[in-house]
Amino acid sequence: LVMKRPTFSFERRLWKNGYESVAGADEVGRGCFAGPVAAACVVFMPKNPKSKLQVPNNIRIDDSKKLTALQREKAARWIKKNCLGWGVGVGTVSEINRLGMVKATNSAFRRAVSQINQKMSSRVDYLLIDAFYIPNIRGLRVGKKNGIKQRKNPKTISINSRQLAIINGDEKSYSIAAASIIAKVYRDKLMKSLSKQSKFKKYGWSKNKGYGTKKHQEALMKYGPTRYHRIKFVNTFIEKHAG
Repeated sequence: LVMKRPTFSFERRLWKNGYESVAGADEVGRGCFAGPVAAACVVFMPKNPKSKLQVPNNIRIDDSKKLTALQREKAARWIKKNCLGWGVGVGTVSEINRLGMVKATNSAFRRAVSQINQKMSSRVDYLLIDAFYIPNIRGLRVGKKNGIKQRKNPKTISINSRQLAIINGDEKSYSIAAASIIAKVYRDKLMKSLSKQSKFKKYGWSKNKGYGTKKHQEALMKYGPTRYHRIKFVNTFIEKHAG
């Protein structure tokens, strides 16, 4: 069984249609008990869209969940050196608690796109995203034809839209896979640095990165939540287990 790796097939179709700055975007940390949600955005543009990007054998670009921490770190360094531009955005814990996960995630995506636009000489003109569309990004409208209906393998790319949501996009699009790696490495580093503070050590964030592991659950039951916890997630969990 040959495992399929992400390719530039979506990007190539867009390059052919005249889009130059095609970005892939993805987020990490939606299902955590603690910490922010992080989104990243990556643009690759080979000098000649027909040419192949030469990826060294020791670098693997794939859905970040399929890579080890070491593979992700090596890949992230390579991506940053070889892409046209990259950006990271965060939806803070206070935004998650005040506005809910969807709005906080959308904010993270908008910030990632904004950061990449500031870094590059040209703005992102098309966005490929893993699974869902992002409303209200200046210049990257969601066209009616693309709709919000998600398709497993979109064959047509609507010219009325500047976004395309691809189910399991991090397994199909090279740019989305690269964004998933950048976002994951960024967020993991953030959670590790938070866990170094003595008052947070007991929650085990350096290992669980804020996800609801057994150790994290036990610490929550014993010590209660911190300001970095997502209150709704945690309350639901505590209510379930209190009694």
